[in-house]
Amino acid sequence: MARLFIAVELPDSVKHSLSRLRTPITGAKWVPVEQLHLTLAFLGEVDETATGLLLAALSAVKVPEFTLRFSEAGCFPNRSRPRMLWVGLKQNPHLNSLAAQVRSAVLECGIPQEERPFSPHITLARLKQPAGHEVAHFLNQPHPPASSKFAVREFILYQSRLTTAGTVHSPLKAFSLMTGRK
Repeated sequence: MARLFIAVELPDSVKHSLSRLRTPITGAKWVPVEQLHLTLAFLGEVDETATGLLLAALSAVKVPEFTLRFSEAGCFPNRSRPRMLWVGLKQNPHLNSLAAQVRSAVLECGIPQEERPFSPHITLARLKQPAGHEVAHFLNQPHPPASSKFAVREFILYQSRLTTAGTVHSPLKAFSLMTGRK
């Protein structure tokens, strides 16, 4: 069994830009810069048979390359009880199509998925305890401008291993998006 997720890798320049948003927040566990990504689907523990089926199903995903832009910062579940800090991405029909096709491929392989709708965001930190005042400071600081953008040319199936040194993400296979060239 392997712990898997499907994501879009961020360019190093975007990861560096996002790392500058870190502010002192009591109890915050900031995602390591090298692990920042846009999750399309978290799969959890998946056996080898389902993983083989998944590789084939993900190969059938057909979405053209596209560009993403940042939107606002936020927190889940809400401002009064923040447990996760994130920066959002502007809605994009190609991203929505990619997420929907990935979800269909995963379900086709018999791997259960959450019911909540896809919400494009990049997780920056997790909070063990509410920190309302400090979180308000994070939410009110300047974030990457909406004009900041990055190209999406592929998505990746990752294995996530929990170790004593922290979580290690290893790419298993990258899936290229359509270039539009014939």
